[in-house]
Amino acid sequence: MPTNILIVTGDAAESLEVLYPYQRLREEGYEVHIAAPTRKKLRFVVHDFEDGFDTYTEKPGYTWPADLAFSEVDPGRYAAVVVPGGRAPEYLRNDPELRKILKSFFDADKPVAQICHGPLLTAAVDALSGRRVTAYPALEIDMQTAGATFQDTEAVVDGGLVSSRAWPDHPAWMREFLTVLRAKAPVT
Repeated sequence: MPTNILIVTGDAAESLEVLYPYQRLREEGYEVHIAAPTRKKLRFVVHDFEDGFDTYTEKPGYTWPADLAFSEVDPGRYAAVVVPGGRAPEYLRNDPELRKILKSFFDADKPVAQICHGPLLTAAVDALSGRRVTAYPALEIDMQTAGATFQDTEAVVDGGLVSSRAWPDHPAWMREFLTVLRAKAPVT
C-alpha cells in the first residue's frame, strides 16, 4: 500500500485547511502531494470570524505551488486524499478530472479527510449518501440534500471518511484521520 497522500485544492482554498494537514501528515512520515486544476502557484485565503459580521471574512493568505495538475494524478499511487475547504470547492466540484479522482478513492474504500466546504466536492461524486458527516455549519442543508446525516461536531468518522467543520477543529480532525490512516496505510 502506498504511503503517499494527495491533497486536492485550488485558488481560494483556506490556507490553514491546506497547510495544516500538509505539514501534519509530513511530520507523521507520509509523502504529501498537492494537486490543483493546473501546476501553478496557488493563492490561498484566510477566513476569520470578526465581531459585527454575520459570516466569516476573507483575506489574502499564503501562496503554495501545486505539485500536480488533476489530469496528472494517478489515484493508485495514493493511500488517501485530503479535501480542504475555503471557496475553492464551489468551483472545483465542476472539474471532471477531480470528480474522477475523488470517485476512485471512494470506490477503492481509501481514507478521505474533508473539512469545511470540502464536502461540496464529495457530494458532487455522490459519495455522501447514507453517511454521517460534518462540514461548515452553513452546509447542513447541502449535506442533507446529498443524502448525508449532518452532525454539528468537531469531527465525524464514518468508515474511512473523516469530516470536520473548519480549521478551529483541526486537532480532532487530524487525530481521527490519523487513526484511520494508520490502520489502513501505516508508514513503514
